[in-house]
Amino acid sequence: MGSNGVFRAGFVAIVGRPNAGKSTLVNTLVGRKVSIVSSKPQTTRNRIQGILNREDAQIVLVDTPGLHKPMNVLNRMMMDEVQHALEGVDVLSLIVDAAANFGPGDKFSIEWIRRFHGPVFLLLNKIDCVHKPKLLPLIDHYQREYAFAEIFPISALTGKGCADLVKGWIARLPEAEANFPADQFTDQPERFLVAEVVREKAILVTREEVPHAIAVMVDSFEETEKLLRIRATIYAEREGQKGILIGKRAETIKKIGSQARKELEEMLGAHIFLELNVSVRPNWRQSSSVVRQLDWRRQLEQLAENQQATSEEPGGGNR
Repeated sequence: MGSNGVFRAGFVAIVGRPNAGKSTLVNTLVGRKVSIVSSKPQTTRNRIQGILNREDAQIVLVDTPGLHKPMNVLNRMMMDEVQHALEGVDVLSLIVDAAANFGPGDKFSIEWIRRFHGPVFLLLNKIDCVHKPKLLPLIDHYQREYAFAEIFPISALTGKGCADLVKGWIARLPEAEANFPADQFTDQPERFLVAEVVREKAILVTREEVPHAIAVMVDSFEETEKLLRIRATIYAEREGQKGILIGKRAETIKKIGSQARKELEEMLGAHIFLELNVSVRPNWRQSSSVVRQLDWRRQLEQLAENQQATSEEPGGGNR
């Protein structure tokens, strides 16, 4: 409880253009890695919840894909994820790159947030890269575009200005009990975390024209007393991309696996055996069935449906 005996809890959605710093901000505030990060735009594909626990409040931060005009099935799914993020949210926060000039993409973001009926904060990110005299005209420009409830200059990378931002969010949250246990830092299942970390390492290691063309799916997740055995497949759209991911003498895929395993062992607190395969699935970004498989919420729903169907079979409940 806070000093006044009041505990506040609620949801804050963070939206913005690709590479504005949404995932970095969530990771910084939660104090643990919740969302994968890369210099490539549109890295985040699902809405992801990071949980900030304090003595006086619990803030559920909803990280979202970057705002953009959808060009394929994957892009449409990503924008649907952003729309769903608005449901039941107490505060919407638009994060922008303060080091970049205001452009058509920012105008698109402003028009998009008008659909939210509630307080909207403006977060001017990357102030560590901007001279202070440039901030005032930028703030004035955004204020003319939209009546923001509050404006916070911050650095998601260093945490500068974030303490005041958190206080501002808490002031807008209702008095309520926590939505998650105090020791929980995300709503994502471990299988999804594994797939995301592998995808991040594939993006960072290759640095080629493969980031948007790859997807990662966990094929098996076997937990034993001493070891986590995980088998996952990286899907590419073309044979050439498969070659890049594997590399000469399989050096690239080994590097991806080594980096992913090291980080996952730290995250999950377990020894891990990680087996990675690479497969080609042409034009998967245009395939509704494949894109649906990337949404872990749909995966859990499908798993629950399968389990229910099994239990309803004759004798199924006694197996």
